[in-house]
Amino acid sequence: MANRKSLKKNIKAICSELMADCMLLRLTEQANLPLLDELMQEILLLCHEYVCRINHTERGSERIFYRKLRQEFTQKAEDLSQRIIKA
Repeated sequence: MANRKSLKKNIKAICSELMADCMLLRLTEQANLPLLDELMQEILLLCHEYVCRINHTERGSERIFYRKLRQEFTQKAEDLSQRIIKA
């Protein structure tokens, strides 16, 4: 249970950092506001999706499930981070 809690906490922290980057970019005059709005929506959906997936763990293959979940989340978070940098 503690591992689930810490994993959820880490996912929420990473999503919060990505959201903060988007918010700071919105304050600049050169920002592409529609693109940043879309990215912020994707970040919220990403956070919600992965926290919900943690709540519904498959019995018997927990180790494989969490390893796959971490890899997918890391890949999507890096993709969003690169898109934020380009915005």
